[in-house]
Amino acid sequence: MKRILLRLLSALALASLGFAADDAKPAAEKKTEAPGFADPSKLTEKAPESFKAKFTTTKGAFTIEVTRSQSPNGADRFYNLVKSGYFQDVAFFRVIPGFMGQFGIHGDPKVSAAWRTARIQDDPVKSSNKRGAISFAMAGPNTRTTQLFINLVDNTNLDSMGFSPFGKVVEGMEIVDKINGEYGEGAPRGRGPNQGLIQDKGNEYLKASFPNLDYIKSAVIVP
Repeated sequence: MKRILLRLLSALALASLGFAADDAKPAAEKKTEAPGFADPSKLTEKAPESFKAKFTTTKGAFTIEVTRSQSPNGADRFYNLVKSGYFQDVAFFRVIPGFMGQFGIHGDPKVSAAWRTARIQDDPVKSSNKRGAISFAMAGPNTRTTQLFINLVDNTNLDSMGFSPFGKVVEGMEIVDKINGEYGEGAPRGRGPNQGLIQDKGNEYLKASFPNLDYIKSAVIVP
């Protein structure tokens, strides 16, 4: 009984000093760190020559196989985004049936702002935007950041426009086909989400105004 009483007194003493009895570290030292993907300048690791990434979505899972030699800068950026945990609760905000499905704007506006100017240099187009191929979206030369698209059909006309595929869906293309495309093209040309508002308001805007969008739950590098 005496030993039990001593243990209780010790635990109370630790708690009064701001310690947790299990790890004996000051509570003041425990800080919530920013997520690993919040600083683009730290995510510059060279990707393996070949790797796979598994995406788990609200429609199911699919796997992308990347070949770095096809588009080295694109493969490196994609690798770092996946490895850092960037793709969590990220929407497929622009899905046009018979064309492609686009995603990659983060749901947290602060994260989006950090990546907006983190551009990578263009890669020569060495493979084609055929069905299942994945490429970075861009708004002109050397403007690739985090937005990507998966070709839902053969879009070989995009090759001459500089869109450089770095990989392709090798498992679960039937899942990609099921991703909701009811909103179609984005505003102002279509009835879908406005990219500027996604950047400014994030998932708060998307979930309030476009409740049926599909999302990426997680993405991880797999053997």
